[in-house]
Amino acid sequence: MTSISVAREASDQPEVVRMIAALDAYQKPLYPPESHHGIDADELARSNVLFAVARDASGKAIACGAVVMSSGFGELKRMFVAPECRGQGVARALLAFLEDQASAAGCKILMLETGVRQLEALALYAGAGYVRCGPFGAYTLDPHSIFMKKLLAHRIAAWKEVSPASAATR
Repeated sequence: MTSISVAREASDQPEVVRMIAALDAYQKPLYPPESHHGIDADELARSNVLFAVARDASGKAIACGAVVMSSGFGELKRMFVAPECRGQGVARALLAFLEDQASAAGCKILMLETGVRQLEALALYAGAGYVRCGPFGAYTLDPHSIFMKKLLAHRIAAWKEVSPASAATR
């Protein structure tokens, strides 16, 4: 994996705004307008949103993603990795960071909606332990959407089992 750092940052930075525009440009031709469920920059700046940016060793923003916290669950939104940085573990690192941040904020379950044509995203989420589920929140059945969820309590329990402190006491 490329040397990267992931941190919570503001979503209104010009390079982040360009990444979100690139995500929209990628997705718009794939699905009809009624199947687009992205949120805009104003929504990403709300206090209930955990927004993160991954940067390469030179400090360039190469990926972003968010968790919208709501009553009962968090929703993963706006995951994007610059095309030239894909396949290097950036998305996995960003996803793990967002899961940790959501868990630390009290979130017990993460949900997401992604498109049926985004095979790389589906593989990422399945590989990270997300399972398919039905529509949630304000979503309705959509032949272009796949809904997934992950219980974060399982992530925490699995981490505790292999943490250095627990390994030292065995």
